Amino acid sequence: MEQAGTRRTTRRIAIGALKLGGGSPVVVQSMCATRTVDIDQTVAQTHQLARAGAGIVRIALDNEKEVPALKEIRAQTRGIVLSVDLQENYRIAGKVGPHVDKIRYNPGHLHHIEKSKSIPAKVRGLVEVAREHNLAIRIGVNCGSVAPAFLEKYAGDQLSALVESAVWHCELMDELGFDRFVVSLKDSDPAKVLEANRRFAARRPDVPLHLGVTEAGLPPDGIIKTRIAFEKLLAQHVGDTIRVSLTLPNERKHEEVTVGHQIIKDVERGRFISVPDFGAGLNIISCPSCSRVENEKFVELAQQVKEITAYAARHRITIAVMGCRVNGPGETDDADLGLWCGPTTVNLKKKDHKLGNFRYDAVLTRLRAEVDKLIAERSAAADN
Repeated sequence: MEQAGTRRTTRRIAIGALKLGGGSPVVVQSMCATRTVDIDQTVAQTHQLARAGAGIVRIALDNEKEVPALKEIRAQTRGIVLSVDLQENYRIAGKVGPHVDKIRYNPGHLHHIEKSKSIPAKVRGLVEVAREHNLAIRIGVNCGSVAPAFLEKYAGDQLSALVESAVWHCELMDELGFDRFVVSLKDSDPAKVLEANRRFAARRPDVPLHLGVTEAGLPPDGIIKTRIAFEKLLAQHVGDTIRVSLTLPNERKHEEVTVGHQIIKDVERGRFISVPDFGAGLNIISCPSCSRVENEKFVELAQQVKEITAYAARHRITIAVMGCRVNGPGETDDADLGLWCGPTTVNLKKKDHKLGNFRYDAVLTRLRAEVDKLIAERSAAADN
């Protein structure tokens, strides 16, 4: 059991009417999985998550065409704290700023557009939007999309690249005199989430942290992965807001929030779940789905992958199932086998090598063949 140590107290920041950090209660948040342009569905899910106890609800925007929908969603969700995920298009920040309470940017996505403009200049633009519209900012660093400059500088040490990218962006905020920000450092491996957040908390004890195990996957395994990281961090007072990223159909999306509150409650009461051998065999990573998912069959596909590979449970194989083109290509590279889903086909990969595109109703047959091949290759290697 983890013993609670000296309380880590960050600065307190405002996100709309919400106070985060500085000894405030840990906030549970979640993200809409509906298409943002489907206003009625997104409004309904925002209220669904808020009723379950989400202190912050996040919505993703891909482009400027979705801004009118966001404006209407905001009009129908007054009183709920809204965050917007800028994805790969930080330039829309000024358009969305009037309609949300927080913007989230990924440092690893800033280099994609306006390549002649420096990263500090782009961050300065985001801070100017935040100041103009009274917004908070989340600096969200993800394992599968760390900025190339940091991957090059810390070649072979992705964890250091993750942490140093976050620290550098905090220093940019410091230089700009902006302190209304929170940081997240996410990985699909709970052990790496633990280590990254511990390192960052030691370097920047003043900065509020959002905790997440990205692409934790289907319950119950996704809940166990999340608990492995969250229980230890929260017990050490590391973490001011959390999200449990589960692959769930829309009608069950609020379960992310329910599980999050249960984890917080269990830690406060000293109840910890010990799973010493978890992750020693088959590991299925799948994203929690969001508005970027281009085919609703993604969630069903993730469930089918789990079912048809159950026979390989004792083999140390990682399979990643991703729902979109934004995170799919990069965040399947480290998996033994990766599937990332497009509108009509699924891209199947072995590590970073593409095996081909397959129809949703055909990819499972090829996946099983590749799993069998992996098992055979490793058995042969063990015999030699």
